[in-house]
Amino acid sequence: MPQLLLELFSEEIPARMQAQAARDLERMAREKLAAEGLLPGALTAFAGPRRLTLVAEGLAAAQAERHEERKGPRVGSPDQAIEGFLRSTGLTRDQLTERDGLYFAHIHKAGRPTADIVGEMVDAIVRNFPWPKSMVSGVSKLRWVRPLQRILCVFDGEVVPFTIDGHVSGDLTEGHRFMGTGQAFRVRNFDDYADGLARNFVVLDPHERRERIMDAARTLCFARNFELVEDDGLLDEVAGLAEWPTPVMGDMDPAFLDLPPEVIRTSMRVHQRFFAVRDPTTGFLVPHFITVANIEATDGGKTIATGNARVLSARLSDARFFWTEDQRVRLEDRLEKLKGVTFHARLGTMYQRVERITKLAGELAAFTGADRAKAEQAARLCKADLGTGMVGEFPELQGVMGAYYADKEGFDPEIVDAIRSHYRPQGPSDEVPALAVGATVALADKLDTLVSFFAIDEKPTGSRDPFALRRAALGVIRILQQTRARLPLKQFASDDLIAFFADRLKVILRDQGQRHDLVDAVFALGDDDIVRIVAKVSALADFLGTEDGANLLAGYKRAVNILKAEEKKGALPVGDPIASAPGEEGALTAAVGRMEAALDKALDKEDYAAAMTALAALRAPVDAFFDKVLVNSDVPAERDNRLRLLAKVRDAMGRVADFGQVTG
Repeated sequence: MPQLLLELFSEEIPARMQAQAARDLERMAREKLAAEGLLPGALTAFAGPRRLTLVAEGLAAAQAERHEERKGPRVGSPDQAIEGFLRSTGLTRDQLTERDGLYFAHIHKAGRPTADIVGEMVDAIVRNFPWPKSMVSGVSKLRWVRPLQRILCVFDGEVVPFTIDGHVSGDLTEGHRFMGTGQAFRVRNFDDYADGLARNFVVLDPHERRERIMDAARTLCFARNFELVEDDGLLDEVAGLAEWPTPVMGDMDPAFLDLPPEVIRTSMRVHQRFFAVRDPTTGFLVPHFITVANIEATDGGKTIATGNARVLSARLSDARFFWTEDQRVRLEDRLEKLKGVTFHARLGTMYQRVERITKLAGELAAFTGADRAKAEQAARLCKADLGTGMVGEFPELQGVMGAYYADKEGFDPEIVDAIRSHYRPQGPSDEVPALAVGATVALADKLDTLVSFFAIDEKPTGSRDPFALRRAALGVIRILQQTRARLPLKQFASDDLIAFFADRLKVILRDQGQRHDLVDAVFALGDDDIVRIVAKVSALADFLGTEDGANLLAGYKRAVNILKAEEKKGALPVGDPIASAPGEEGALTAAVGRMEAALDKALDKEDYAAAMTALAALRAPVDAFFDKVLVNSDVPAERDNRLRLLAKVRDAMGRVADFGQVTG
């Protein structure tokens, strides 16, 4: 079946926008084709420094004929209403049919050639493309990320003719800006296109560009017994900067190796987009770097490497200046400067935030097992490096530089570690602070953020979370899980913040394979201890996965439904059921008593596996009770006792979780 090839060729597209642009192009094309009844067999988009490309396989040559029945106004409606309906359908009154007192229009639409639909589709995509930033160039009013230069659009080997603000579609493209032939070349399908680009030194697929960079960079390092310091974020960026990426190893002035390695790596990454190189035996950086050129230089990249080394030396000289000057001022003496730094207009200065974090860290130390004095001192100094020249130049080094300066001043290693790690974890793959003082300060930092912004009603809504509160809540939960700190969240958080933590915990546990309804069932008891909640959820999931658990859940729900129905008729009887009741009724009463005794011991020990075992003992007597006993007996005393017994079962199980929240 016919193939569609589309290329939107422009000036350089920022690397950070390319991946999303490819996704947007594929999504928009798929939606617009589907709206016309055209479903491609495969749809793939590529993004690179100068082009967005789309290839759709297996499209029909033409749209299928369509028949539509449209309901109109009632027969006898005012002429104005009927005439409006006729205009919308393009029919005359005698072409309408009547049914059930209504007019109906039967509209036949002949299928249009796919090429016509593609032309309209591309026009709509180009005019409405969701670039984060765009610009207007020349006399055209067309907005694009950078000036759009050419549109290639070929369907079934033929050009799809259309014009968008002076840009006429065609079948021409071009290769690498410097290494290609310099001449546009004609293509009629994707194979011609991909082969022509490859001959003209363009790697179309961004995944292939990444692999090319990594393979060549590792080879360069291996040849000299070094190891590449891998960086996925940097790899994505440089893969978006070069159409023909060519890694080159350069030499760095070894005198700069006395700087902290984070400073060297950050300067390389942020300013120059270089990869660092290290000795695999020691893990220390070596005086070399990998840069990714966009050409294969005739001298093997020596000139490129030399020029880049010169620029890197200038950058590292600046970093050394900051490193030296920052150490002239003690961290404690930098706190005064934070009084002039606004944290948030409604939440005060950064100095006030530090005071809150310090107080909170002292309170949290009792729950984390940290030394209170160390936690408070680390919290007081954790933001001091925000006023340093190094962090001003490299904001990514917040905390890291404070730790270096604290170490230079001779602070306790636990305090140094806490300053370094108090921002962690910053994402799902980031580590949690390993030491108690660090975990305490990290908790204080994140809890202050959450409590403060919830207090001024700046909560996340939908996809909007400008203050990264979801990430902060996930960080709190992960720290509590890993450190096993028994923190009563209600002591520090509002009810709506507790509910927010519950939602975030669902996300974490769902990723671990747990059901969200089990989190609701445990949270419903009012527990606010994350460690205990997670243990309960795990034990509950295991229990409900057994035959006893599933059957007991069914029995629980049956009991609750009976109690709810009877409660509508009047107040339920109160008190304990009669222990001497006969048959299955008495057996269940005795089983509940034994279960409660076992449950008390298990819950006191927080042995939730044992608690579930205690509940499992109810399965058989509950089944027998419902099989043999009529709850709504004609004898009032029997009915009341049986209702009290069911309430006893409900309440006993409710000590573990609210089983009414469990689905299934």
